[in-house]
Amino acid sequence: MAENLPMIHRSSFLLPPTTLTGQVPATYALIILNQRLPRFSPLLWDHAKVRLCADGGANRLFDDMPELCGGEHGGSGVRKRYKPDVIKGDMDSIRPDVLNYYRDLGTKIVDNSDDQDTTDLHKCIAYILDFFSDERKSNLCILVAGALGGRFDHEMGNINTLCRFSTTRIVLLSDDCLIQLLPSNRHHEISIISSVEGPHCGLIPIGIPCGSSTTTGLQWNLDNTEMRFGGLVSTSNIVKGETVTVRSDSDLLWTISLKKNSHEDERQTP
Repeated sequence: MAENLPMIHRSSFLLPPTTLTGQVPATYALIILNQRLPRFSPLLWDHAKVRLCADGGANRLFDDMPELCGGEHGGSGVRKRYKPDVIKGDMDSIRPDVLNYYRDLGTKIVDNSDDQDTTDLHKCIAYILDFFSDERKSNLCILVAGALGGRFDHEMGNINTLCRFSTTRIVLLSDDCLIQLLPSNRHHEISIISSVEGPHCGLIPIGIPCGSSTTTGLQWNLDNTEMRFGGLVSTSNIVKGETVTVRSDSDLLWTISLKKNSHEDERQTP
């Protein structure tokens, strides 16, 4: 196992940007998929340097964001503020009225209907990687809202996309939890922000069995433990401190629960 510097993970995107003084900020990009937006989507938007809707994700932005922002300023004002930079995909799900609305506001429309071999999420990630310079990509973290829930094959397709872009930090988000890939060529330090996440968590082998995993900071730590489907997987675990460390000889999925009502006072309204 490579003895590189640890890969640090912290869910700072779940906190208002104004609370992050003194930290080296990540470069965030946001992708919105075609599932109901998480309640903290306005926070994700404020952190992001570029915002993309994957095809029908534009419908969700159009329909859900006014409700998430409280509606005090009317749906039209909210929609104009939360205008995506790009809508990209095979364009088989976006409603014509939504497409025309954002096109008239100046959103870039990228029609990839000729490419049926990759998912809309894959297409959006590839766009983001081309968008940022190599220097900014070194600290890039892609946030994917609406990545979980709905059809199981879609969820598994999104998880497969994590594996296809294993060298890029990508976080799949729903109202209930987040998921990210922990590559085996690094050891990992996960800073727990207890006000917004935890305590329930899991480490799940993906693709191939895990011959050896070791952790600290969990109620049921792994100690050179083998994990595989059909055998042991570390689900329904609990974080016990401010830091979790993970070492493994194969890639793992890290998932942690997100606390309800922790963002009620953090919503950003125009």
